[in-house]
Amino acid sequence: MPHPNELLRDIFGFDVFRPGQEQIVEAVRTGQNTLAIMPTGGGKSLCYQLPALCRPGVTLVISPLIALMRDQVRALQEAGVCAGALTSANTEDETDAVWSAIEKGDLKLLYMAPERLATTAARDMLRRAHVSLIAVDEAHCVSQWGHDFRPDYLRIGELRRLLDVPLAAFTATADKETRAEIVEKLFDGIAPQSFLHGFDRPNIHLAFAVKNGPRRQILDFADARKGQSGIVYTATRAKTETLAQALREAGHSACYYHGGMNPDDRRQVETRFQREDGLIVVATVAFGMGIDKPDIRWVAHADLPKSIEAYYQEIGRAGRDGAPAETLTLYGPDDIRLRRSQIDEGFAPPERRGADHGRLNALLGLAEALDCRRASLLQYFGETGVTCGKCDLCDAPADVFDGTTAVRKALSAILRTGEYFGAGHLIDILLGTETDKIKARGHDALPTFGIGKEYDRRQWQAIFRQMMGHDLVRPDPERHGALRMTDRARPILRDEDKITLRRDTIKQALTRPAVKTLVSEEDAPLLSALKAKRRSLAEAAKVPAYIIFNDRTLIEMAETRPATLDDMASISGVGAKKLERYGADFLTVIAGEVESLHPSRRKLAGRAEGTVYDRLLQVQAELARGPDGCDKPMSCSASLLAKVAQLKTHDDGALTRILGDRRAERFGAAFLNVLREA
Repeated sequence: MPHPNELLRDIFGFDVFRPGQEQIVEAVRTGQNTLAIMPTGGGKSLCYQLPALCRPGVTLVISPLIALMRDQVRALQEAGVCAGALTSANTEDETDAVWSAIEKGDLKLLYMAPERLATTAARDMLRRAHVSLIAVDEAHCVSQWGHDFRPDYLRIGELRRLLDVPLAAFTATADKETRAEIVEKLFDGIAPQSFLHGFDRPNIHLAFAVKNGPRRQILDFADARKGQSGIVYTATRAKTETLAQALREAGHSACYYHGGMNPDDRRQVETRFQREDGLIVVATVAFGMGIDKPDIRWVAHADLPKSIEAYYQEIGRAGRDGAPAETLTLYGPDDIRLRRSQIDEGFAPPERRGADHGRLNALLGLAEALDCRRASLLQYFGETGVTCGKCDLCDAPADVFDGTTAVRKALSAILRTGEYFGAGHLIDILLGTETDKIKARGHDALPTFGIGKEYDRRQWQAIFRQMMGHDLVRPDPERHGALRMTDRARPILRDEDKITLRRDTIKQALTRPAVKTLVSEEDAPLLSALKAKRRSLAEAAKVPAYIIFNDRTLIEMAETRPATLDDMASISGVGAKKLERYGADFLTVIAGEVESLHPSRRKLAGRAEGTVYDRLLQVQAELARGPDGCDKPMSCSASLLAKVAQLKTHDDGALTRILGDRRAERFGAAFLNVLREA
């Protein structure tokens, strides 16, 4: 069986593994039951695809979404791997091709949805197909307490016992409780070899902004990234439609997606997003699991997500190819009220509601952070000592002040009015504004009336928002959203603790963001041309553009400008099959003319054997008429030279068997010298 490092380069086009991949690949390759929790975009698929090529028989991949399976199969086939899927979306020809490959023993990866495991016929087929490994993608779907629970995932443990083969489970979203459930349901409670890799996605830039004309903020963010694929998440279905329309009117290619659409319309949007460059989808969280497009360059939240886990999962859909990606999350006091009320008015038991408030608090802490957001985010997941440089607060440190006195004044106003009023009325009291409501209730006689005139209304709004963000006050659903003080606030009120706040983050005039590019100004035209070539090839093949090459590969091409196929082969993501199929097309875009290489030599491009081939060709030219230059001309075919270049032994008998006696007599000794020097 081939070595994983050879396949990594030749099939997938990568010189080195990403952090953590190599250990997981080795565990899966050697048949150990494995559980791997890796960050979204960390390269989970490779961790079962590569071992599948190193093992005998078929690897069964259980995946929850048909679109995701079909894309992975296409990508593997483009890389020269015999893979197939048995799904309800198959054409008759596709299904026949899978069965034929199984019968011939050629198929290496077979993708199926968990629902198909229910039938006896499917289980019998898998036994006959010589399945030697089961890989489970999105393994957290086995958790009955998770939001992605799929009942059919519960059959996988039984299938593992039936086939008596090792199982490798992969997920990016498993907390401690979910991990325990995966071990129980998939591995019968026997701990597998487990790998828990960091949650950091250093290529993703994090940013939050207070809402101030949120539609314009989203449009400005998209305008600065025109032509780049992105997702905008909103809290309501109606907003997806209106915001998508606004983006189209601003000249963007945009569509909407939500759970109220009929299935055919949703599938059409999913297909467009997978295949089109530069499409923006405005969506609710229904546009979620299975969005595996690697070149999503940005994710924006027009409204605050539900929790810190939801935020992490949703921004994680950006930059899966490892190239730079950006995020923007908008929030305001109305978002905080909405998310609090959704928790309080839900049907979850009290302990679950408490945990949900805690998760929302963690997200609000991230939104109101005073220093590095990445450090705050990863600390929630148990990671410390993070160095960032990739968030808005590292770009421009927050302007902070001691907010203890201001917060104490606000808390005093809340308590002296019986915790029955919202921020607007409380600000009127602090500013000493004699409204009819204040006079009718006698609040102009309170000691707190007019004690907050050092701040204007906009600044007090920012202070109250930050108090909500720090969970010092919460809207009370039973009192129509009136603010109530929490236990966290009491030490501040009693002057036993202090609090630091950010100065008002809302400004009257917001500057439009600068246009963001993936490469330097000098390389941008070439990257655009490479993307155009990719798009035309993808349309001709009827596959998503990233299956040809992803953004990260095109960026490297634009920056390094390979001049030969050997140079092209060193680009990350350019495997042997893709080099043979597309290398010349992209070299033509970069360099104009492409060197003329025999197909046998082209297959060796970027490999050590290619250099050996070139040296053999040179030696052959020197000996074409014999050592004295007087003999009858003789040469080897290109395919014969390629076989010699790939010869792993320095035995002259093996060389003679390839060349034949006459050519071995002329070239054998010199060829062996070249092989020994290689």
